[in-house]
Amino acid sequence: MADAVDMTATSAATAQVPQETLLRNRKFVRLWLYFVLFTLFALVIVGGATRLTESGLSITEWKPIHGVIPPLSEAEWQEELEKYRQIPEYQQINKGMSLGEFKTIFWWEWAHRLLARGVGFVFALPLAFFWMTGRLESDLKPKLLGILALGGLQGAVGWWMVASGLVDRVDVSQYRLATHLTIACFIFAATALVARGLAPHSTGRAEEGIRRFAGWMVVAVLFQIYLGGLVAGLRAGMTYNTWPLMDGALVPGGLFAQTPAWLNFFENPKMVQFIHRLGAYALLALALWQMVFVLRRAPSTPHARRAVLFAALVLVQAAIGIVTLLMVVPIDVALTHQGVALVVLFFACAHWRATKGPYPLPGAPRRQRDEDEVYAAI
Repeated sequence: MADAVDMTATSAATAQVPQETLLRNRKFVRLWLYFVLFTLFALVIVGGATRLTESGLSITEWKPIHGVIPPLSEAEWQEELEKYRQIPEYQQINKGMSLGEFKTIFWWEWAHRLLARGVGFVFALPLAFFWMTGRLESDLKPKLLGILALGGLQGAVGWWMVASGLVDRVDVSQYRLATHLTIACFIFAATALVARGLAPHSTGRAEEGIRRFAGWMVVAVLFQIYLGGLVAGLRAGMTYNTWPLMDGALVPGGLFAQTPAWLNFFENPKMVQFIHRLGAYALLALALWQMVFVLRRAPSTPHARRAVLFAALVLVQAAIGIVTLLMVVPIDVALTHQGVALVVLFFACAHWRATKGPYPLPGAPRRQRDEDEVYAAI
């Protein structure tokens, strides 16, 4: 009962804050979340570079605090190299690697881990500030705490991924890599949705069909990213580097070479690459379908223009994917492909949020979505 009274009092206090102050607070929180998105983008790109340079297993221990400090002396570097020499990747692939070569892969992984820690601080410290100074609306708090919790989970998943390559394998598990990448992108998407929910929108709430379609497009993009994680984990992009044919056919043979049959979808590089191709075609078809759907239901609106731009972005991403495949995954093109995937995901989230309108201001009816009223003070 006391908790209910406290929450009612908090809501009443928030509702009494002048609208101008609420809008200013939203602006500051939104800018902070955009900066978080920038750091998350950088983290995913550095993670991709770490994978492409085969640097991810160079640090064989998880030291969340002490690991911030890299080796500072020749003896410490030799100690790290000696630890690396104990794992299968060194013994089977990089045997005889010099200390200079080891430092190259070490710095990539160290930078990735440092940036991951940095993202945690970039999120947690401003969150605490906004919370303690009363700049957060009550409805935002569980959303932001959920994102923070996902960030903590992601750190554990990252080590779980690395640990899979330290004993019996020369690389990390594709299952764990795809999970790690997808959770990172889920955090990115959740942050984008909250940020866009705090932004002023140029038009009103879209009809239910448009809103649902936009929401499913976010799901489709995340699923395609997961498929890309499987491709990356199996290095499936290094083979069958032709398009539109794959291994000389539209539907190549040998897709079900492993038993049981379901295993091929996760462990057969040919099948995994083929499914990723089909996923790209399906995503592009869905984006074009959404574009036509919205143009018919809401012509000459920002919703329609966003649907057109989203379809164009997916088409560009598909073209970059084809170039990446044909060029046998050069690091610059591959990282471009990964980066544009995040741009597509951000735009899918922004489009979906725009179809729903901004978060209602405290004290306004929950269903109120008319931006002309909500943002009259801007």
